[in-house]
Amino acid sequence: MAIIGSSGSGKSTLLQLLAGLEQPDAGEVLVAGECLSILTGNQAASLRNRRLGFVFQFHHLLAEFSALENVMLPHIMAGNKPTVAKKKATAMLQRVGLDERTSHRPGALSGGERQRVAIARALVNEPACLLMDEPTGNLDHQNAQQILGLLKQLQLDLGTAFIAVTHDLELANKLDVRLNLHEGKLVS
Repeated sequence: MAIIGSSGSGKSTLLQLLAGLEQPDAGEVLVAGECLSILTGNQAASLRNRRLGFVFQFHHLLAEFSALENVMLPHIMAGNKPTVAKKKATAMLQRVGLDERTSHRPGALSGGERQRVAIARALVNEPACLLMDEPTGNLDHQNAQQILGLLKQLQLDLGTAFIAVTHDLELANKLDVRLNLHEGKLVS
């Protein structure tokens, strides 16, 4: 699903609400049947780690960690042993076409490669839903097309629901559902 809208329409705020990073003024946000607003901070963080993945316009990779270590981190934080996390992260980096770049730090990767590491990191725990904020916004056209193709293939392979907030109408038009956000209200 793509959510589009003009600047200031509330796209990023909506994504923050869906992730439980902000509380709604009214109503409830449910993730896997759990109301985010009644969870403690630790419970909400645990639910996010298990059920949601995040990809942002800027990759937010840890510069001192290799691609492999960046992807391993959420799996270790979910309580898995480092050996298990390494195996899972290696497999996910292979899925995104970076099996030859696992030992590289973000500074040695291209923009498209960094975004693929961020996608692998977001999917390593096999979340039910991947939330994306301008996932191709910081990429040139060719890399954006590669990322879009990769996302569509991963969605088919993993069965993960994708919600992308974007200004990129080309990206939005290639997703199954497109919603417009106008003055804080979703319209189809």
